[in-house]
Amino acid sequence: MAEVTIYTRKFCGFCTAAKDLLRRKNASFRELDATFDTGLRQEMTTKSNGGRTFPQIFINDMHIGGCDDLFDLENSGKLASLLEG
Repeated sequence: MAEVTIYTRKFCGFCTAAKDLLRRKNASFRELDATFDTGLRQEMTTKSNGGRTFPQIFINDMHIGGCDDLFDLENSGKLASLLEG
């Protein structure tokens, strides 16, 4: 199974939707709540090459993007193979 990391913030509908999709795909993920953690926000921005919106999602250290990007992968049929590892 792939290693999934998702940077989130509290009260973020896009974060909730992305996590719900990952759960429906039975993907385990590591959630990093960067709501009040400036260090995590900086880490997220650096790893994502400037991405500052939430969530920012990584699968096996590959930057996927945000919620819309995750759903685009699902709708194109590519998410399942990425999650397999």
